[in-house]
Amino acid sequence: MVKASFADTIAAISTALGEGGLGVIRISGARALSIGDQVFRPRKRIEGPYLSQAASHTIHYGHVVDVNGEVLDEVLVSVLRAPRTYTREDTVEVSCHGGLVAVRRVLQALLAAGARLAEPGEFTKRAFLNGRIDLAQAEAVIDIIRAKTESSQRIALQTLRGGLSKEVDCLREQLVRLLMYLEAAIDFPEDEIPPLDTELGQALAQVETGLEQLIDSAKTGRIYREGLALVIVGKPNVGKSSLLNALLDEERAIVTGIPGTTRDVLEEYINVHGLPLKIMDTAGIRPTTEEVELLGVERSKKAILDADLILFVVDASAEVGTEDWDVAQQLPMEKTLLVANKVDQKNRGDLSSLIERFGQPVYLSAYQRVGLEELTEAIITKASLVDVDTGEGALVSNVRHVDALRRAKESVQAAKASHRSGMAMDFVTIDLRDAVVTLGEITGDTASDDLIERIFASFCIGK
Repeated sequence: MVKASFADTIAAISTALGEGGLGVIRISGARALSIGDQVFRPRKRIEGPYLSQAASHTIHYGHVVDVNGEVLDEVLVSVLRAPRTYTREDTVEVSCHGGLVAVRRVLQALLAAGARLAEPGEFTKRAFLNGRIDLAQAEAVIDIIRAKTESSQRIALQTLRGGLSKEVDCLREQLVRLLMYLEAAIDFPEDEIPPLDTELGQALAQVETGLEQLIDSAKTGRIYREGLALVIVGKPNVGKSSLLNALLDEERAIVTGIPGTTRDVLEEYINVHGLPLKIMDTAGIRPTTEEVELLGVERSKKAILDADLILFVVDASAEVGTEDWDVAQQLPMEKTLLVANKVDQKNRGDLSSLIERFGQPVYLSAYQRVGLEELTEAIITKASLVDVDTGEGALVSNVRHVDALRRAKESVQAAKASHRSGMAMDFVTIDLRDAVVTLGEITGDTASDDLIERIFASFCIGK
């Protein structure tokens, strides 16, 4: 698991590139302080290395210079000594001016002094390998960075603080205790260890229930992590793009009176009561022979299949026509919300046939921005989601974690089946051992080197 390069001192830019007030370059490893000494010139010079003599968790003002002694920037340098650091290694953080040039020149000076450019996620990987965080907590770091709303950030923060790991470890520990007892009974029959019988079945059922609760939280967790996939569909010219613009409160999509203006799927995110919505405006669905429009229609149909929720937009000022019904028949009723647009028009069509299929519509005028609040409330209700309460149990939001939980549940169910059928305890222990190993993959206790490499490769450089 540990490579030779793990002994290197690494450096990387930890803030986003671009214009900004500050840029931060992080250095971590055994030589972090000595490398910092080579490039840092404090305002008040002292004899010998400056940063190497500094106390931990202190900040120092000065300049960074290159190998020729040229001043590169005015900086503040933080000294953080192991083990009270993010990586549990000696760490130096250089805060310089933001922008493309300053941070890159400072980084180049550190690399020239002996640091190695960090690989993606290597700082967090070192935190994991040094035992400061487990694998689930490490993955939560990237979830915090990518969070789209406060609620999704809270879920990731709860995982980073160990909420999920504690629940997984508790279930795993129950299985380990059962496994140890059964293996002792098998290995030392002469000691006449009392059989568990009823207690074993009850214990396995309790673990299974715990796994099911975590798995059941995955749908809500995934939506708060990735966003609710909300697709706007309907025949051409019913106001789909106008609705997208109204929800975004900006002119994102081109709106004209010409049917078929939207030729592709437009995608944007908004925050609705803490829930990230990934809104997709689709091409109007209708029979067509025009090649580009046909491609747009096909993409619209695919978006419908992948959607968590569908807004079926119809023209409230017109009668339901054949094209409306052609669209309606392609939509699953359980995840479709009927939206009657253009209520600002004088005419009012008969929507009773569609209401019978999809239920009462949300009436609105995307053009006049009327009825949008009612629509957002209907979206939340239709999605059957509530605000996240981080004070209660963990929410699973990672696909890898869900897969491991499901496999562990299958192993526990297999152990239950073997026990009920009266099979030898050896068969029960095989399934219990599989469940223990699978749960260990979540926290990293039994994760393979290849899995660990793949997880951290998805991180950004500098984290």
